[in-house]
Amino acid sequence: MRVANRVSRSVLDPLLAPIAPALYRAAPIPRGFPPEGIVALGHLVAIAGAIGFALAGRHWWAGLLAAAGVAGNHLCDMIDGAHARATGQCRHGGELLDHFFDPLSFSLWMVGLGVAADRHDLALACVLWIYASAVLTSIRAKITGVFLLQRVGPTEFKALLTLLALALAAARAASSTETAVRIITVSLWALAALGWAQLAVNLVRGVRAVNRADTPVDTEPWRRG
Repeated sequence: MRVANRVSRSVLDPLLAPIAPALYRAAPIPRGFPPEGIVALGHLVAIAGAIGFALAGRHWWAGLLAAAGVAGNHLCDMIDGAHARATGQCRHGGELLDHFFDPLSFSLWMVGLGVAADRHDLALACVLWIYASAVLTSIRAKITGVFLLQRVGPTEFKALLTLLALALAAARAASSTETAVRIITVSLWALAALGWAQLAVNLVRGVRAVNRADTPVDTEPWRRG
């Protein structure tokens, strides 16, 4: 089943979406360049951000690297679709890669924070709710035909992490490693708690939404391929 509608309840997307066309026009991207390349570039930038988070407790500049990685990832996320539409390169594969790399990038940032604070348990808790949320969104979209982004979605998460990275850069420049690590630890606790709470709420809402959907219930048995 192909998802027919994409609906965003995001708080920040309406503010940032009008900027995307101008950003795309300003970007020196050759028309023949595949949009999948922009998706891949966004993930590479995200990896740089994860390295920045991992070093943010020890070096002030690492927080700036993390902020640039998160913001750069979102910049690529804003212009890859614009490039695909403008050059007639819209492909299912590009959409698949885009949605595949999003939770992976988020998870890398959590791992980076976990390494910085030596709290791999909290990083794992965050990675689990990130992927559980991605699975929930995808299954709900398959059943209802609507790909729904919540009010606090990927854009808000990236904005929060960008602010956290800048705060870590300032804290490490003005204070000690211990202070920066303490900020990271508290942030991981907060992200884990809020993430799991939001997942629980969205799971209940998701079950109610799919039960109200007018799409036929799938009762077909699995077939051998």
